[in-house]
Amino acid sequence: MKYSAYNDQIKKEIYEKYNHICGIDEVGRGPLAGPVITCAVIMKKDSHIDGVTDSKKLSRKKMLNLKEKILADAIAISYGYANSRKIDQINIRQATLGAMKDALENLEIQPDIVLIDAERIDTYLPQLNIVKGDLNEYAISCASILAKVRRDDIMINFSKIYPGYGFETNFGYGTKAHYEGLEKYGETPIHRQSFLRKFHERQLSFI
Repeated sequence: MKYSAYNDQIKKEIYEKYNHICGIDEVGRGPLAGPVITCAVIMKKDSHIDGVTDSKKLSRKKMLNLKEKILADAIAISYGYANSRKIDQINIRQATLGAMKDALENLEIQPDIVLIDAERIDTYLPQLNIVKGDLNEYAISCASILAKVRRDDIMINFSKIYPGYGFETNFGYGTKAHYEGLEKYGETPIHRQSFLRKFHERQLSFI
């Protein structure tokens, strides 16, 4: 099942027809370091938590508050994970799709339909692939927030193992502080080699 647009009528049909509706999203496609994290969540059908939206629009403080409310209203939650080595081996898109599938298959309750942010995964379950799903579909927004909090926590922990890159604030994205850390300390085991090619090319140009 695939629609080119997601509107109130389509949403109404889905929520009337299906009981266990799963939202799936990912966080961490763009960073130079760290994993990509996915989340699959089935929320209570009557759940409505004020402030839930695309995680990119929320502060960490707000997400931490929403996380507790989402956990209280969730029927089932599962996460998927692909580390930097996996990303380098099969590319970021395939690693993300694999992690999405893992999150779906690890749910304790089998959903009746899967709603995914702009992607299509390999599953026999009915699925709807929604453009800007993390903004327009509640279940996907919930998954987006949970995945973002989980990934940020991982990167904060990595910042203690690999200080000097600003992972506690940039979470692996290519900020000035991150590039300065690369120039000063070199790469870490959590850096994505396939994402650092431009950095290496720039370094070679100065030799």
